[in-house]
Amino acid sequence: MKRPWAGQVEKPPEEHIPRHDPRNPLCPGNTRANGEVNPDYDSTFLFENDFPALQPDAPDPGSDQHPLFQSKAARGVCKVMCFHPWSDVTLPLMEKQEVVKVIDKWAELVEELGNTYPWVQIFENKGAMMGCSNPHPHCQVWASNFLPNEPALSDRCQRAYHQKHGEPLLLQYAKQEAEKKERVVVETSDWLAVVPYWATWPYQTLLLPRRHVLRINDLTAEEREGLADIMKRLLTKYDNLFEISFPYSMGWHGAPTGPHLTEDNSHWQLHAHYYPPLLRSATVKKFMVGYEMLAQEQRDLTPEQAAEKLRNLPEEHHKTRENLEKGGEEK
Repeated sequence: MKRPWAGQVEKPPEEHIPRHDPRNPLCPGNTRANGEVNPDYDSTFLFENDFPALQPDAPDPGSDQHPLFQSKAARGVCKVMCFHPWSDVTLPLMEKQEVVKVIDKWAELVEELGNTYPWVQIFENKGAMMGCSNPHPHCQVWASNFLPNEPALSDRCQRAYHQKHGEPLLLQYAKQEAEKKERVVVETSDWLAVVPYWATWPYQTLLLPRRHVLRINDLTAEEREGLADIMKRLLTKYDNLFEISFPYSMGWHGAPTGPHLTEDNSHWQLHAHYYPPLLRSATVKKFMVGYEMLAQEQRDLTPEQAAEKLRNLPEEHHKTRENLEKGGEEK
């Protein structure tokens, strides 16, 4: 918490992103790598990933394998979803109803792909620092014929807690955090965003509904409106922290689907994880190396400190403020 730092702290020059780039394969009307031309979309736009990591017809490696070298066919589909036709906006800068349309599309995809696949992973990598190769606002949706490691671990932990205490772990956790307040960043009547007690990334957050919800497609219209609102507020605070477009990886976790739809999943609670890498400035990020990679993660600041810092930031986006100030100067 008191470690000295002699690294960079300045704000980097702002990258100019054109609203429409004729060379960007995600923009409306442009040609993608496979030769297909995007429609002139004016809202969300969904298409099959041109470079999918999962395919529905992946070959079976066979069963004749040494016990130390076990493998199975990983089958599925990968989709890309653009949030908006403009490349120079992100979720916190979009209108609330535009964000609602994104949430509605997420729910539709979980409903559709979840009829077949055990796991549907919605995730967004934002910013070059998180490996995002295209600045156009978008996310990915991968559906797989298996339960991946992280959700499988989450399933076991939530199930064990429910069996022991008779209630969903994350539902009780949200109640405790709402009462304590010290790690709350933003909250509404339906939603809660906190820096979790176990956070290891500096400004990591967990987004939770207040009522018991298994999957994103189970949200009511009112809850989706509330989700759009709290997402905009949380992500605006992120951007305001260092006055940049804040990088992160985020994703939704909900109850497994496919063959698990007929099972009792009452131990599950819908939630979203946000993992931002930045630590001390717009250019200094946390590195999970050395002891953290080989032994155990370490905290650079406490969850309470991170939550307080985020909580105290304005909910008006710095770009909105800057534009108003420029307008005033021009007058």
